[in-house]
Amino acid sequence: MARTLIQGGTVVTAVDTYEADVAIVDGEIAAIFGNGAAPAGPWDVTIDARGKYVLPGGIDAHTHMDMPFGGTSSSDDFQTGTLAAAHGGTTCIVDFAIQAKGEALRKGLDTWHAKAEGKAAVDYAFHMILTDVNDGTVAEMQRCVDEGVTSFKMFMAYPGVFLVDDGQIFRAMQRAGELGALICMHAENGIPIDILVQQALARGHTAPVYHALTRPQIAEAEGTHRAICLAEMAGAPVYLVHLSAPRALEQVMHARDRGLPAFAETCPQYLFLSQDDLARPGFEGAKYVCTPPLRPREMQEDLWRGLRTNDLQVVSTDHCPFCMKGQKDLGTGSFAKIPNGMPGVETRMYMLWDGGVRAGRISMNRFVEITSAAPAKIFGLYPHKGTVAVGADADLVVWDGDRKHVLSDKTLHMRVDYTPYEGREVTGAPTHVLSRGKVVVQDGAYVGRTGDGRFVRRGRFALA
Repeated sequence: MARTLIQGGTVVTAVDTYEADVAIVDGEIAAIFGNGAAPAGPWDVTIDARGKYVLPGGIDAHTHMDMPFGGTSSSDDFQTGTLAAAHGGTTCIVDFAIQAKGEALRKGLDTWHAKAEGKAAVDYAFHMILTDVNDGTVAEMQRCVDEGVTSFKMFMAYPGVFLVDDGQIFRAMQRAGELGALICMHAENGIPIDILVQQALARGHTAPVYHALTRPQIAEAEGTHRAICLAEMAGAPVYLVHLSAPRALEQVMHARDRGLPAFAETCPQYLFLSQDDLARPGFEGAKYVCTPPLRPREMQEDLWRGLRTNDLQVVSTDHCPFCMKGQKDLGTGSFAKIPNGMPGVETRMYMLWDGGVRAGRISMNRFVEITSAAPAKIFGLYPHKGTVAVGADADLVVWDGDRKHVLSDKTLHMRVDYTPYEGREVTGAPTHVLSRGKVVVQDGAYVGRTGDGRFVRRGRFALA
């Protein structure tokens, strides 16, 4: 029986802030005592958290580890990506298994289980990407849900690769509603975007900034509106991934004001980076190519407001890193060939604490809600994850809110040759990260063991 005591810290959840000692037995929170009131022991491990915060571990509900895309694959696999997540205070990820067109869901899910098994440093779960909704797919959705894969993602973008038409989306939404599952939507109108891309290239507009200029926010707003309408017709909840623009956010706000079960996430890149980064000289802007694209800087405040008012519920990363050398440079001479994606699984908590909590944009409790509690509730991980409570998994972070450090690809742990935040000094970092009660990161050093992370079966959607 492993026994750990986190002593003298300030516990912060989505709803409470209080001083306490947290006792952990065999990977679960066994008791919470008043500060200094925990019994003397014996304890196998005692962590001094005086002057620090004790938070539920971060949950990143949108990652792409070892994902084939654009003639290459994302540079982090489940080993390097989850190790980086742990360093940044994230103790659970939800990655995306992919159904190849014309193939069964089972094959895609088995492929992703094989990618992750024995490699993960922290716990992980899966969404299932649907690329071919047919009679067989609809029947298989039941089996996925029974196995704890309780959300499905579809794309309105990337014709010929991921795009599915409205009929397929509607049919999958109907079935998801019957099963208690959640549909996640990449909501951009991809067909006119492809026309704009071809027109830009024909005019000789090849620089990375044209990735943004050919994907206007109206394409995202239209896709968001259409996804919400289809979900309402199907009687199903819907979750909009990586929302980047005010006009798309307006569609979510209107739906929620009408009482619809519509939810949305944004990502750190849309809060801290902008279209100006895509316009950096030479090919430097390729570092910042992601989809949807970075928007004009003045749009960031709309997203922060959405986070404060709960019109946006979650900040995930869409972590999909590609190295500049050998991957991003596939798009030299054509922005359309730059692999879409950026690294972020390690820096999410740093950026949101420094640029959110310390900047006065959000409270500590809201920080915990958007990084842990809300994704846990939306994606069927709560109450085992996402909170500090008796009976919950001891996925915990001891957080030093005053620790300063500089972000650099030389010191971060993601397997990529740059960070979009190179040279930025941030304040706030974990001193200890615990996964199911075991310390995996201590004072910046990884002390866990590869393969300790487990696949997590998620519950059905229960917020509608």
